[in-house]
Amino acid sequence: MNHLLETAEKIRTMEIRGAGRIATSAAFALREYAETLKAESMEQFDSMIADAANILIDTRPTAVSLPNAVRLTTKYTASTVEDARQEIINNASRFIKQADEALEKIGTIGARRIHEGDLIMTHCNSHAALSVITTAFEQGKNISVIATETRPRKQGLLTIKHLNDFGIPTTLIVDSAARYFMKYVDNVIVGADAIAVNGALVNKIGTSQLALAAHEARVNFLAAAETYKFSPNTILGELIKIEERSIDEVIEPRELENLQNVIVKNPAFDITPPEYIDLIITDGGALPPGMAYTVIKEHLGWELKDLV
Repeated sequence: MNHLLETAEKIRTMEIRGAGRIATSAAFALREYAETLKAESMEQFDSMIADAANILIDTRPTAVSLPNAVRLTTKYTASTVEDARQEIINNASRFIKQADEALEKIGTIGARRIHEGDLIMTHCNSHAALSVITTAFEQGKNISVIATETRPRKQGLLTIKHLNDFGIPTTLIVDSAARYFMKYVDNVIVGADAIAVNGALVNKIGTSQLALAAHEARVNFLAAAETYKFSPNTILGELIKIEERSIDEVIEPRELENLQNVIVKNPAFDITPPEYIDLIITDGGALPPGMAYTVIKEHLGWELKDLV
């Protein structure tokens, strides 16, 4: 349990960040927990696995990849402890392998949308979006990138390091300069923390502003997302909760001591409407936002009966 609790804390504090990395880290933690779990009955095993799953799920309310990964990992039909344990171990290993393969598939599919000489704008630090960009570059396409710094956590600094290591010409800009530079851009490529059944994109705060600017400038706006980032619960109309993070990420609390009329808000994500999204690049193919329900049903195996 110690490793699982450590993983949960790292997810909560964003030491482990990014929807894909969160999902695979949860699967790793559950696999290790199942391997060492000591239960004297199936009832006890069920209870302990359910508690472990809830600990992980409660860490980040917006990243749908997390509950999807937990559900896929902890789904078992066995009637004995040892058989159930092995199912979870196998599920976790399968999920981790498929997650790794998903990034490669997304890169290959998405790179077809990138052309020689393209200038690409990206936001935050998405492994899926970076897979598209780096795959296109490795195919010999002469491309360059504009990366936003992505305040307040400045995940853009991770992105520019990743791109620099690949040798890709990259420009870092402040978030508020996105519209200014949009007129030079050929494609905007971002990742996803969640995708709703109507194709709406939940991603790092500031994404919707890029989408609006791209729409205005008639620039293609592409989202890159593994299929496990689609949200089954939105089928029933449930809204994806937007995580509100600590104001410490924005301002030192002492700076507010004499500002009695000021409050600070720090939402971690925003929602981009589907009409501003040209295409969602997934490991299952390049899809229009309107096909989100098909992904949830066919790739995640969720049926309406699973949700009611």
